[in-house]
Amino acid sequence: QVQLVESGGGLVQAGGSLRLSCAASGRTVSIYRMGWFRRTPGKEREFVANIIWRDDRTYYAESVKGRFTISRDNVKNMVYLQMNSLKPEDTAVYYCAADRNGGSIDWWGQGTQVTVSS
Repeated sequence: QVQLVESGGGLVQAGGSLRLSCAASGRTVSIYRMGWFRRTPGKEREFVANIIWRDDRTYYAESVKGRFTISRDNVKNMVYLQMNSLKPEDTAVYYCAADRNGGSIDWWGQGTQVTVSS
């Protein structure tokens, strides 16, 4: 089993920045990929970004390309999401997620709220 704990959410003005962190613990050798999803009320949870654990390849949703950067620290088993030029439409609960083979998500964090005021 893998446990994921997010931190770093909060309230920021439009145009500002936040950095989210996700700490992985447990059987982290099982992780193939880690990333971030987000959900706003009344909408489906949507993909934001992810990173392949073994080679650091990254992928982003079109809506965040050029503004968000995902990275990881393999010594600390941490993944980060640097969010710049934030917009009100980025307001959501952000979830850290991981999977073991590139398929469906196997583990989820509890979520952290990000609110961007206009």
